[in-house]
Amino acid sequence: MMVAIRIPVMAFAALVAGALTLGTAGTSNAGETAIDCTNPASGVKWQIVVDVERGTVDSNPAEISDSKISWDDPKDGGHYTLDRESGRLRMVAASSTGGYMLFDRCKPKN
Repeated sequence: MMVAIRIPVMAFAALVAGALTLGTAGTSNAGETAIDCTNPASGVKWQIVVDVERGTVDSNPAEISDSKISWDDPKDGGHYTLDRESGRLRMVAASSTGGYMLFDRCKPKN
């Protein structure tokens, strides 16, 4: 059972690494990679655009490493961290009640 779970994760990691390296998955600018994300609770889908060459996500400065991508989005005040191996996206936001976290799933656009 452990192997059945690890194979899709490893396949996803290879796809993300390849897409982020090549930078051609569904975008018009070289170096940019479109990644589809989904909120598993609501089913809402959206896309982020990672530009490894410029070190940005959706034009916001990002820290990009082999294992994760982190960035702040001033539009919603969220701090995002994408685990490049699993595709797990965590968003942390401050609020008057102490803040909250959201967990979503992302995968490279086909």
